Amino acid sequence: MPGLTWALLAAASAAQAAAPVAAAASAPTPAGGALAARLAEPLARAALTQRVVGRGALLGLAQAGQRVVAVGERGSVLLSDDAGRTWRQAPQVPVSVTLTAVQFVDERSGWAIGHQGVVLRSDDGGERWVRQLDGAAAARLALAELQALPAPTPKALADARRAVQEGADKPLLALHFSNAREGLVIGAFGLMLSTGDGGRTWQSIATRLDNPKGAHLYALHRQGDSLLVAGEQGGVWHSGDGGRRFERLATPYQGSWFTVAHDAAGDRGSGWLVAGLRGNVLRSADAGRSWTALANPAPVSVTSVLPEPGGTLWLANQAGHLMIPGTDSLRMAASTTAQQPAALLRLSDGSLLIAGWSGITRIDAATLKTAQAAARKTTP
Repeated sequence: MPGLTWALLAAASAAQAAAPVAAAASAPTPAGGALAARLAEPLARAALTQRVVGRGALLGLAQAGQRVVAVGERGSVLLSDDAGRTWRQAPQVPVSVTLTAVQFVDERSGWAIGHQGVVLRSDDGGERWVRQLDGAAAARLALAELQALPAPTPKALADARRAVQEGADKPLLALHFSNAREGLVIGAFGLMLSTGDGGRTWQSIATRLDNPKGAHLYALHRQGDSLLVAGEQGGVWHSGDGGRRFERLATPYQGSWFTVAHDAAGDRGSGWLVAGLRGNVLRSADAGRSWTALANPAPVSVTSVLPEPGGTLWLANQAGHLMIPGTDSLRMAASTTAQQPAALLRLSDGSLLIAGWSGITRIDAATLKTAQAAARKTTP
């Protein structure tokens, strides 16, 4: 997931936002000053044409029918129609901010999110994108949510007003759309917004979480009506009604969780796995009421997890290792050349794509099958 990657890219993102721009100036920001105006520039500047397609950081992967869509730094959206062997750049992306994640609900309808609170939508399989939301609008929605409460705390209101003044400076880091209408996005400083009309309008729902310090939210996963959100400071929240109400779950680790997945090994669909900083991995078979730590042979931050229909979970860490969970430990499956893996995608031909700082790494089906078999033979 892009949570750790966002932290590592923060300096580069700030430099990008402050760089001179030979484009039309954005509209003045009434309360945000010069910084907010500079932050608005990449939102008004289309993604530049790449000289060499596929180089640089790519942070998100999705399938749109048989097409693969990858997103990454400076508004990069790449398309592949041959299972990730070759790539071309999408011709129309209206922003040049880093994009952190992407999802398609069918072969045409998809969303991408990213830095500065941006949400983009495509209705043609990723060829062309339109902006639906940015961080300035998200901040105003968050303030409106607080103002509608019967008794918001003075500190929360002050923080929300300051966020409006700061402008579009906070990234969105994970998304889930259940269909072409209903979606949820989360991000830094507790950002959480939902839509019921495909992204045309949004509402802030951050106060549904018990998150008074505004901890960063890095990952979410939905399985039926069950939804898990994970973030920093050990934060894990569960909803059993599709996101209307959330309960904060206690976990034995208080560091950052960068990724989360449904675990088919749980009892009657109630299994979850969370993974994150320094290789910490927890597994629950009872919807998060109790957790078991999995020993990790490589104590390196886990940045992505991929659940497969057959029940296998693939985990990737910051060093490029691929692992699968055993009974009480992770089993090393393969060491890849991927740098800072951020997203995994399994294709219909059995191959695996890894998005990371070095672009796309492709592992063919035969190699992956051999690695998986070898890992399962190791001691649990």
